[in-house]
Amino acid sequence: MSHSYSDDIIPYVEFADNANERTPCVLVLDCSGSMRGEPIKQLNMGLKALENELKDDIDASSRVQLLIIKAFGKDQAITASDWIDAMNFEAPVMEADGLTPLGKAMDLALLKIEEQKCLYDSCGITSKRPWIFLISDGEPTDYDWEIVAERCRFAQQNKKVVVHAVGTQGANLEKLAKFSLMQPKRLTGLKFTEFFLWLSRSVSCISKATPNAIDYIEDTGSWDEK
Repeated sequence: MSHSYSDDIIPYVEFADNANERTPCVLVLDCSGSMRGEPIKQLNMGLKALENELKDDIDASSRVQLLIIKAFGKDQAITASDWIDAMNFEAPVMEADGLTPLGKAMDLALLKIEEQKCLYDSCGITSKRPWIFLISDGEPTDYDWEIVAERCRFAQQNKKVVVHAVGTQGANLEKLAKFSLMQPKRLTGLKFTEFFLWLSRSVSCISKATPNAIDYIEDTGSWDEK
């Protein structure tokens, strides 16, 4: 498949205009049928709050890069919003449908992170350790998800990524825990907006931190069900 000249040059123009160190952040969102109604509405409101909060933060807007992966349908994981600096991020509108292929979605997240790291290196851009946030109201439905979960833990052990798993009401935290070396958190009610505001503040802190600083935040605020 051929690419136009303009398609190929876009990322390099972005880095030429903004040579700041980047903090990559991937959101893997469960958009299965069980999220229909109020949950998906609250999720979309939260994503919009994340967009606004990051854009209002002068440092984070130029340092944080976002990518959103949607898990939905029979067995699908797609990029709902490809890598973009927070200053140019526009929250996509999620719709709920189908099953929960979290294995495929996390596999795509690892691939996208690897590709972006190569792009950073080729453009001379330094970067912080990538964050992956896995958010689900259920459990994985794809047959080989445990293989991918093991790869996620291995990548975290080797300091390639930091994985945070967050379960809403009804989520199987025992299965979500297999994707991360850290205990998953339970979202209180449908506090997606509170969660994404915490996420924005956290990645902003990490993006401004000195090298080798601690790269995860313990204080989760009001969204976490203790």
